[in-house]
Amino acid sequence: MLQCLCVLLLAASALSHLDETTLDSQWEDWKSTHRREYNGLGEEGIRRAIWEKNMLMIEAHNQEAVLGIHSYELGMNHLGDMTSEEVTEKMTGLLPPTIGQRSFTMAFDDKLSKLPKSLDYRKKNMVTAVKNQVRNHSETWSCGSCWAFSSAGALEGQLAKTTGKLMDLSPQNLVDCVTENSGCGGGYMTNAFNYVEENGGIDSEEAYPYVGEDQPCRYNSSGMAAQIKGYKEVPVGDERALAVALFKAGPISVGIDAGLSTFQFYQKGIYYDRNCNKDDINHAVLAVGFGVNSKGKKFWIVKNSWSDTWGKQGYIMMARNRDNLCGIANLASYPVM
Repeated sequence: MLQCLCVLLLAASALSHLDETTLDSQWEDWKSTHRREYNGLGEEGIRRAIWEKNMLMIEAHNQEAVLGIHSYELGMNHLGDMTSEEVTEKMTGLLPPTIGQRSFTMAFDDKLSKLPKSLDYRKKNMVTAVKNQVRNHSETWSCGSCWAFSSAGALEGQLAKTTGKLMDLSPQNLVDCVTENSGCGGGYMTNAFNYVEENGGIDSEEAYPYVGEDQPCRYNSSGMAAQIKGYKEVPVGDERALAVALFKAGPISVGIDAGLSTFQFYQKGIYYDRNCNKDDINHAVLAVGFGVNSKGKKFWIVKNSWSDTWGKQGYIMMARNRDNLCGIANLASYPVM
């Protein structure tokens, strides 16, 4: 009871600092930083109200984090004038297969007796720079291409592991050419891996740059940068198997629920929100490692495709071995070179 009272008092104290003058100044700074322009005062008023609601939510959460109620902090970012529903609609795009369509072909011994405490493929030069699937934030624009960025990231990791050469591969090649998926309308990673195998390769980003909209397929073998023999899938919900796959294979394409505002405004710490739905997965990302903090809390290192201004330079540390948080081990797969 006393702790609850303290939370309310601290939150009220934090919010009291966000008076109208302060909010006006922060709003103008935010618009300038993220180059937002609106069609008239009516639209700006709507967006300002959403931004304020998000700002107050962030402040209240962070006051609770000070008391140890949360293991992570939130921060305002370029998504500030969007509702969580809009973010999910415009900036995700994972279309999971129906039950029975997955084949669990992972060949590793998931009873591996010992895994390292930490693993980070960024330090092994197997992860390219964070990208942004969103080219602008207009009301009518969106591209649900997360699946393409996740797939390209897993392919990049395998290319680096196999050849020692880290290269940006083309998500746009996948958006335009994977006929089993729906381009900016969404898709699934193993369909992308199937395409690369059957097509005989994927172009580099340099040869086939990202534009963030559906186009006719322009794949050209002269720009081909990587080929694969197939792919493997991790057993559903098995975090141990996911860790083994990361350790043995490299970066892994995974699906998660990214629909909560706490995810959308994540800034640092180990993310854990019990409301994250492991049965409603909507966003594809890339698992690039795992670790444990000074308090013994385990986490996954996850690369997003919402730019390096989101999260911790484009990454999030998600709680590991916490009942398959956000469904991170439900739709995990990786290509085989």
